[in-house]
Amino acid sequence: MPHHLDERVRASIACLDRTLPSIEANLALDEALLIATEERGAGPVLRVWESPALAVVLGASSRLHEDVEVDLCRAEGVAVARRSSGGGTVLIGPGALNVTVVLPADAAPGLTAVDTSQAFVLERMAGALRQAGPLVRVQGSGDLTLADRKFAGSAQRRLRHHFFVHVSVLYEFPIAPIARYMRLPRRQPAYRAGRSHEDFLTNLPLSRSVLLDCVRAAWFPSDPAPAREVLDDLVDELVRTRYGDPGWVSRL
Repeated sequence: MPHHLDERVRASIACLDRTLPSIEANLALDEALLIATEERGAGPVLRVWESPALAVVLGASSRLHEDVEVDLCRAEGVAVARRSSGGGTVLIGPGALNVTVVLPADAAPGLTAVDTSQAFVLERMAGALRQAGPLVRVQGSGDLTLADRKFAGSAQRRLRHHFFVHVSVLYEFPIAPIARYMRLPRRQPAYRAGRSHEDFLTNLPLSRSVLLDCVRAAWFPSDPAPAREVLDDLVDELVRTRYGDPGWVSRL
């Protein structure tokens, strides 16, 4: 599909580099940005953040006890949270950059469909990363890969007129803890070919600063628009009613 971004959107997208103290608050902020864009007239935004501690994050439909070594996480203080978007379960922490792009559904042709909008975001990111050297490909239902090994996964959440895609990019992340805290997924893309976490996952060989430059270059013509004020009241409400509720995490 074409990768052209509407110039009106490209000129107005803001950049927010903000990490909140807890994994629950960070997931809530992603959703708050989407709601603010849909319901409160805020514009498109690119957010980057990086969890200061290891955390397991389930997809909206992931099954807790099928995907996660729950007892081990509790014993070793690894937080387990659930996001509102689809996709599979991931382990994030230092060395994994989280990128969230909030866009209107008319930002480019074809973005009213889940698969094309996810591919649109990932292809733009892959193109920017290839400019820095690595031969990045989009594979599976939303992965970024190097030589058939995955270094980034993605998920999407849609409202009526806007959507976000968030992407977790491993660049200096220890692979061994992934197998320690997470079980093999029930659903696997064909290109995985049954490989273990250690044999399937890898890090993108770019420094954090170069990775950030690539991510920004995928979306901004030059200097980004100033970051918006974050609606802390909405974040607090989402933590209280969803992300901080143990029943939300254990519902499946």
